[in-house]
Amino acid sequence: MRLKDAVDDIRKGKIVLIYDFDDRERETDMTIASQFVTPDAIRRLRKDAGGLICTTTPHNIAMELGLPFMSDVFCSDPVKFPLLKSMAPTDIPYDNTRSSFGVTINHRRTYTGITDNDRALTVSEYARIIFSGGTAAARTEELGKNFRAPGHVHLLNTSESILKNRKGHTELATALMILAGVNPSATICEMIGDDGNAMTKKDVKEYASRNGCVFIEGDEIIEAWERR
Repeated sequence: MRLKDAVDDIRKGKIVLIYDFDDRERETDMTIASQFVTPDAIRRLRKDAGGLICTTTPHNIAMELGLPFMSDVFCSDPVKFPLLKSMAPTDIPYDNTRSSFGVTINHRRTYTGITDNDRALTVSEYARIIFSGGTAAARTEELGKNFRAPGHVHLLNTSESILKNRKGHTELATALMILAGVNPSATICEMIGDDGNAMTKKDVKEYASRNGCVFIEGDEIIEAWERR
């Protein structure tokens, strides 16, 4: 069963390939548990996937720690920044909810923040802190001391009721982390084809076969999530 194989690989710190749906983005994201991110993992996402490397945050933790959706930031001062309010993502062609994008961050020990080593440090330390078990105030203080924004790692906030009103890669990947029993943050990157478009499902399956990766579709994750 592909779900069992995907869960097993997530627990081992391996990359899993998640395809969403034929009637949504029609994209596959390389996915790894954020707690296991290394420079080698970032390098592979960058070279073999080629999309935008992002790290997910469960909605309750994002709100508890004061990590907003970027669309809320854009709309927070419409008098001073009317253009940002008018650019709010209300017309996404494949999604009737707001974008999951949150803020962008760099760890303060990074230099430019974009190198594989820098981004791996940012992701792994971010995941460590938000799940460290301290009070919200203590974790917020630690985030402020250790990170600056904007940066080169894009945070994604899940919707409030995961896989209910939004079923994007942010939610699918985070749900897979929960099903695997690891900390519920995933680091993901879209797979782009040589033609400049999203890599086709056929090509992704061939990549998975060549590289020993589990390929799983959104419907399989949702089915397991609902059984849970």
